[in-house]
Amino acid sequence: MRKSHNPFISIMLVSVLMGFSVACNRPPTDDTMAKDIQDKVAADPETSHSPVQVAAQGGKVTLTGKVRTPAAQKKLEQFAHEEPGSTSVDDQTAVDPEANDRMDSGMAAAPPPVEKPKPQPIVVPAGTVLTVTTTQALSSKKSQTGQTFLATLAQPISVAGTPALPKGASVSGTVVNAKAKGKIKGEAELSLALTNISVGDHTYPIQTNVLSNTAKGKGKRTAVATGGGAAGGALIGGIAGGGKGAGIGALVGAGAGLIGGAATGNQQIELPAESALSFTLAESLTLPPPRQ
Repeated sequence: MRKSHNPFISIMLVSVLMGFSVACNRPPTDDTMAKDIQDKVAADPETSHSPVQVAAQGGKVTLTGKVRTPAAQKKLEQFAHEEPGSTSVDDQTAVDPEANDRMDSGMAAAPPPVEKPKPQPIVVPAGTVLTVTTTQALSSKKSQTGQTFLATLAQPISVAGTPALPKGASVSGTVVNAKAKGKIKGEAELSLALTNISVGDHTYPIQTNVLSNTAKGKGKRTAVATGGGAAGGALIGGIAGGGKGAGIGALVGAGAGLIGGAATGNQQIELPAESALSFTLAESLTLPPPRQ
């Protein structure tokens, strides 16, 4: 049996197809064209930094603003010509040779990263007192002028709250003068000064005052603070070039003193090992910045 054909349905299908075809062939609006070109300009690396504006009216595309390079200008015109619905292009853009410099300058003007302040050297000022403990015995009779003696720092030194010289740092000094007292006349003398101090793996030269003590006659001494003997201690004073026993005067700790000599009354200046001596820096000492 032959199926009947409904002409109404056929007419409807034809109308729908014609409407769809007309919609597909309809040119894009001016706003759509302008936005599409502007998006392409922003997405392309060659034109993305060019401050340009795109306008469209009746299919005519107008370009205004500045571009960084001639190549960017040609690329911009290409986008406009290839845009669907574009009938003509009016390129009013100008090549700005300084646009690139201004952009780079703007990028360079960004604030630099904040740098931490560089650590400063530690300066131990002149006048700082260094108290040391000797590691060997010294005497006016047995020590030799020019002899080196060793000691350790008895108390740590800080500068403005920053540790500078640790307790136990190795110190070396020199016997500035050593003279034994004769049995009948003359005087005993022992003068000392510090010359170097070691901190970590480095040794630094230092200059200090000279500690000096003399003994005359039968037990008479210059710069005497208390009675003789190990318990009393001996006052060692004087600065290089000054009078013996004059000037600063630093108390030598327990264990140091004038030890009685032979039965003839001979007196010598004796400093046993582990005697505590205080010296004063004559010049400042510069140390490297503390490790971070």
